Amino acid sequence: MTLTDFKDSLAGAAPPDEFGAALQALWWAGKDDWKRAHKLVMEASDSDSAWVHAYLHRVEGDLSNAAYWYRQAGQSRAIGALDEEWAAIAAVLLTRV
Repeated sequence: MTLTDFKDSLAGAAPPDEFGAALQALWWAGKDDWKRAHKLVMEASDSDSAWVHAYLHRVEGDLSNAAYWYRQAGQSRAIGALDEEWAAIAAVLLTRV
């Protein structure tokens, strides 16, 4: 699936079945459902979910919590626009589906 396909899938009612927790959470974040996205990553323990978790706390404005999750994910703290970070994370995670 391409990034464009991923973005287009946001028109649906639910994320594609083949997505793991991190991509599902990012999908829900793309639909502005922060709570649902956060619940998914809270229940996961992999580094991809930690990366999305960091992004979600950045969206929330909780930068110290976001910094913790970036460290857990082994990722640098993002400083650019949130929509650019969302797309960058999605592009990487889609290569792993």
